[in-house]
Formats: sequence, structure tokens, C-alpha cells
Amino acid sequence: MINSTTEWPADIAGVYRYATRKGAIDALDVAAGELGIGVRELNEAVNQLVESRLLRAVDGAAHRFIPVDPQVAANALVSSVEREIYQRRELIDQIRDFVGPAPSPIEYLAGSLEVRGFLKMAGDACRTEVLVLQSGDDDAEELARAYLPLLARGVTVRIVCQHRNRADLTTRMKLKQLIDAGAAIGTVSHVPRSAVVFDRTLVVLFGLSDGETNVARVHNDGIVRFLLDLFDHLWDTATPLEGAESGYANVADDLRQAIAGLMAKGYTDEVVARKLGMSVRSCRRHIATLMRDLEATSRFQAGVQAARTFLAGGA
Repeated sequence: MINSTTEWPADIAGVYRYATRKGAIDALDVAAGELGIGVRELNEAVNQLVESRLLRAVDGAAHRFIPVDPQVAANALVSSVEREIYQRRELIDQIRDFVGPAPSPIEYLAGSLEVRGFLKMAGDACRTEVLVLQSGDDDAEELARAYLPLLARGVTVRIVCQHRNRADLTTRMKLKQLIDAGAAIGTVSHVPRSAVVFDRTLVVLFGLSDGETNVARVHNDGIVRFLLDLFDHLWDTATPLEGAESGYANVADDLRQAIAGLMAKGYTDEVVARKLGMSVRSCRRHIATLMRDLEATSRFQAGVQAARTFLAGGA
């Protein structure tokens, strides 16, 4: 029977069109000659058309075949195709039921208890490496609580956090705990969002919704690769944090450059402070120092002059 999921072979289609044009196929040798094919090929084509109910043999007439009405034939073929589609869809549904639903590339968890429980399980399952991006809103005590057990098991832990953590005594002490346990920590001016990558395969993105902690658990390879590239970039530009060193002394140039760039864009003191994860008071103190050193008369002028200076390598 002609497979309804593929195109007809040209010789079979040609034989059917010949039959409809002539009204019948009377003599196979004559028809074969007019079609330019062999009698054997014509006979095979006729048999397939008869089997597909597109030709029918005339009773009492030797080797006489008349075509079924084209509209009736089309309806018959369409019906068989529809039936086959339905059967295949049914088979697909059965396979899906057997295998089970595909896991979602992104799953969301909300609530402190649920998030902590998930992070505990992810940490327990981690075997080699944890990469951490810590934004300005994170709690250093939570950070220490989460990763000290992994360090004790020999898991490599690398953390990128913001320069502001250097200025807070309590935060520095918690980070020192991690460093003493073997963690490597670097600071940058700004971390856009908190995230953790476990064993370079599972990404956890942190967020807040209506004041409630939530995370997005990501399995998508493309997103994982992007987060790994982002972490590597920030790690390469980060300033290592060593022990309980205090203040911004080791990161002053980087911090001033970040402040100058944000000032040049016209951001308010509050926005600059929020982006850099520091208090507005500390931010204004840095801005005042920057304006004084540059003898600038306005915040915008200071930002533009400082940005030019840093780009020229003069700072």
C-alpha cells in the first residue's frame, strides 16, 4: 500500500493521472509505451493503485482498470493520513506517560525555610566546587553558615562580594572565618545579583519578592554557561580579600572609578550608594573626597573628570 506519510513515486502518480486522463487503462503494453516505462513497472504501479483503492479492476474485462473519482480518492487518502496522525499522537502520549514529564529548566522556591532546606541539600550533594556571587543585600553570617561545612569536606569555595564588605567589622570577621577555613574571596565595586553555582552544573539565583526570599533553580546549560562566564569575569577583576583587613585602602582606586562612572551618568547619591551596596552617608563621604581632589564644582563635573582620568590611566 502507498505510504501516506511520503510523496508518491513519480511513476505511480503518473500512472494515476494517465488513467484519469484516458478514462481507463485497457492494455498494459500500450499504456506502458505511452508512459515511457516498462510493462513490469506499470504493472507494479497499477497493483499499488488498486491496493490503495485509486484504481479498480473492471469485472469480466481482462487488464482493464478505471480510476476512482479524484475527489473520492483524495478524501480516502486524507482520511488515512488523519488516522495515522491520530495513532502517532496517541503513541507519543503513551511514551510521554511512560517516561514522565520533562524537568523544567527553571524552578522557583520561595520562603526562608524552603530556600534554606534546598541550599542545604544542594550543598550536601556538592562534591568539588562552589562559586558564589554575593550582592550587597546578603547576610555574611548566612554565608559563613552555608559554606563552612563544605570547606570542611574539602569542597573548593570561591566568593565574589562587594567592596563594602571591607568596611563593616562584623562582616569582615565572618569572611575571615571562611578565609581561615580555606575559602578564596575577592571584592568588586558591584555584584548585580546573588547567585551560587554548585559543581558548575546547578545555578541558584537569589531574589526578593514582597520582602520574602526566593530562589530560581536553573538547569539550562546556556544560563549555567553565562553565569560561569560572569563569575570568571568578576573573579579576574576582583581584589583579593586577605584576613581581617579593614577599610577601602586596597580598593580605593576601583571604588572611586565606580563612583565616578555612576556620577557621570547623573545618578543621585542614593542610587549610587544602592548600586555599590554602601550607606548613603559613606557614599557621600567618598563623593566629597572625589570632588575635593578634582576641584570640581558639581557632581556631574566631578564624575566626568574622574571617569576621563581613570580611562586615561591617570589615577
